[in-house]
Amino acid sequence: MLCSARLHSVEEGGGARSGSRLFDRCIIGKKGGGPWSKDSVFFRDGVRRIDFVLSYTDESDGRKRELYEANLEKVGLELETEDKSESEDGKTYFVKIHAPWDVLATYADVLKIKVPFKASDIPKKLSIKCLAAPFRLPDHVMHPEPDYFTATFNKNNSDFFIIDDRETFFIPSTRNRIVYYILSRCPYVEDERVEKDKKGIKRLLTNGTYTAAFPLHDCRYWMRSKDTNCESERYNLYHYWAKLSCFFKQQPLNLIRKYYGERIGLYFAWLGFYTEMLFFAAVVGTLCFMYGLSSYKQNEWSKEICSEKIGGNIIMCPLCDKRCSYWKLNITCDASWQSHLFDNVGTLFFAVFMGIWVTLFLELWKRRQARLAYEWDLVDIEEEQQRLQMRPEYENRCTSRKLNPITQEVEPYLPITTVRCARICLSGATVLLWICLTISCIVGVIAYRLAVYAAFSSFMKENAHLNKMTSSITPQLATAVTASCINFIIIMLLNVMYERVAVWITDLEIPKTHVEYENKLTMKMFLFQFVNYYSSCFYVAFFKGKFVGYPGGYLYMFGQRTKLRNEECDPGGCLIELTTQLVVVMTGKQVWGNIQESLAPWLKNWWRGRKSRRQPESLYTRWEQDYNLLVVGHLELFYEYLEMVVQFGFITLFVASFPLAPLLALFNNIIEVRVDAWKLTTQYRRPVASKTHSIGAWEEILSGIAILSVVTNAFIVAYTSEMIPRLVYMYAYQPGRTMKGYINNSLSVFKISDMPLAHRPDEDEIPPWFNDSITTCRYHDYRYPPGHENQYTHTLQYWHIFAAKLIFIIIMEHVVFLVKFSLAWMIPDVPSDVRDRIKRERYLVQEYLHEYEVKRLTSQLSGNQDDSTSVNRVQPSLSAHEVVSENL
Repeated sequence: MLCSARLHSVEEGGGARSGSRLFDRCIIGKKGGGPWSKDSVFFRDGVRRIDFVLSYTDESDGRKRELYEANLEKVGLELETEDKSESEDGKTYFVKIHAPWDVLATYADVLKIKVPFKASDIPKKLSIKCLAAPFRLPDHVMHPEPDYFTATFNKNNSDFFIIDDRETFFIPSTRNRIVYYILSRCPYVEDERVEKDKKGIKRLLTNGTYTAAFPLHDCRYWMRSKDTNCESERYNLYHYWAKLSCFFKQQPLNLIRKYYGERIGLYFAWLGFYTEMLFFAAVVGTLCFMYGLSSYKQNEWSKEICSEKIGGNIIMCPLCDKRCSYWKLNITCDASWQSHLFDNVGTLFFAVFMGIWVTLFLELWKRRQARLAYEWDLVDIEEEQQRLQMRPEYENRCTSRKLNPITQEVEPYLPITTVRCARICLSGATVLLWICLTISCIVGVIAYRLAVYAAFSSFMKENAHLNKMTSSITPQLATAVTASCINFIIIMLLNVMYERVAVWITDLEIPKTHVEYENKLTMKMFLFQFVNYYSSCFYVAFFKGKFVGYPGGYLYMFGQRTKLRNEECDPGGCLIELTTQLVVVMTGKQVWGNIQESLAPWLKNWWRGRKSRRQPESLYTRWEQDYNLLVVGHLELFYEYLEMVVQFGFITLFVASFPLAPLLALFNNIIEVRVDAWKLTTQYRRPVASKTHSIGAWEEILSGIAILSVVTNAFIVAYTSEMIPRLVYMYAYQPGRTMKGYINNSLSVFKISDMPLAHRPDEDEIPPWFNDSITTCRYHDYRYPPGHENQYTHTLQYWHIFAAKLIFIIIMEHVVFLVKFSLAWMIPDVPSDVRDRIKRERYLVQEYLHEYEVKRLTSQLSGNQDDSTSVNRVQPSLSAHEVVSENL
């Protein structure tokens, strides 16, 4: 009935020829004798699988397209075109591409794809499956593959390998990778020797000859395919992996690798492992936070601050010129209690623990990565990937060729000319310029903090109804929160602008391979993101309150003329403000990122597919469904890594100020895994598969962050928190070894009459309780009081504390680094069983190939032509391949 209805509507429009074609399609049978389904991933004959799809309209360049498709057919690919009258919009043609066995075998040899040749004879290790049962997925989803030894495919020795079925021998991700390799190097001119740069699907997509090029999803994500020959792996991925309800289940990594390729599979393996390791850091961080809560009432210095007899009688000096007045210490009561939650002995323990945790994470990931590299046949692909994944853009720009001394093959070569050096210098200067722009924005935020603090102080004083809130919302806190929000907005805006600039300047450098391109872009982007995201936290942690001066000798930002006096910390230290900064930037980035990743693709697809939803489901072809989805950009995975590495920096570099950071990251990553899976499975076209043996330059970046985190956390504990001054006071200046009197000891005295008029508050700013009997005010520092022979210079206690901080930093760094490098030395990067399997496999490849060649030679010498025929049966003709072979 549906076919009849569609035929009737076409004929009414005057397309009798198109209608007859549609009628023929409705009655064509498949292997099983049933009608051909438009939701199928096969050609009309129901036998040949669709490996790739191209689309175009009448407005495109027909001559280029005809030449390109003719050259594809010369290579050996099989094409089938769907007329525009059968598309939903009536404008788009779809070209379906199938790679037959001869082409797959040829290019599997060219791309050095590994395939099984012998069942493994190494016994597997026993595992306790009963404990993991609640977290396991069904076997048909986990897709456990038989354990085979593999070797590089050779088309001349195809009967050496275990080939049960040629149609399923190469997995779908391998098939579309081979087809895309051909598409990206096939010319669209008659004589490519005249116009060498006229080749590749990327150029044809850029100039509008084709509107899209993509491999097909195998079914709709919400229902299985009606075609019994279709695996419906997309449905399994959505149902068992992409749903948030599966957050506690392990990921089907083998199925992800089979469907999307090794590069995407390795990303999700890393993200899942990172999330698992975060669980242990989150537990320890939560315990440290609970320790702060349990010792809440034992906080002696907070009691003194909140006491009316002590904190209520301590008059503090103004925090800014003119607009700020004298204030009582006890108004920071709530802030001091909040600071104790993170500024305690548990913080020191957690900082040391995280230095060890990050080492275990990196070393154990190397082992997991090595195991996956063996299981997914990625062990020896680095050099061949460097050679075989040469970017078409590089080949097109090359003006000469030279002999590769390793492979002894002539390769495209781009000489280092003045123009290329100028481009590299321009690239470096651009990165430096944007980093300076970021720093200038941070300086602007700092200036905002200095200027707005006085405004907040006056505002709270003028609005009497806010006086009840000043105990919990102080001018310092209000300034910190608003500055953090403004800083977050600036960060996001700079990110959007710099991403485009980074891609542009990387393209200018013309990297040779895809790996080199990604590594260059990675370093540029991360260097900028490091300054953009972390600079504000570095300022609060290591600069705020460190260069203030004292009443009568204050230091100013950009000189005294600006009247922007450097910020001071609360008497309880700057740690609580660092915590606020970290929470705002880290949480804001994670929430915004998840909303952007989930909502934006859904809205775009909803808008693009609003017309197609009006059509009956049976008239909506598989290629049209995928055509209306979003395109996975070639940097999509790069941005996913970048997001997680930036988060890794937050939970390691500044974790001493906020032990709950790993817990927030854990919650985010549990959602992140499923959001990324949902987005990839439901909102995007199927990406072209690609291989990689590791996470690339991100591994070195993570190692660098791990080393830097030990230093930053040691400095945070020593200089940002008040732990060292308290310990020095308790053990060196308090006979009873208690914290009583610490607040009075940590505040210096200044004579008000010595304060210059420019620093004194205006008359209308002075509070009612202030009178002439108050002759001194206090400030946070260790200086001699007025009247002393060395008045207003640093006391001996200041130098004791300074020395104690340096000693603490040296001891903590050496202890953590010693444990860190000891663990890295003791934990091998490759598990012993994996190393044995690799050696065993290499040995068997040599042995079995030798036996195979001896048998074949013996067979040939004995005149047994049957064996010789079986060996050469699958060899494709060279003439079918010579169009593209010259470009390899």
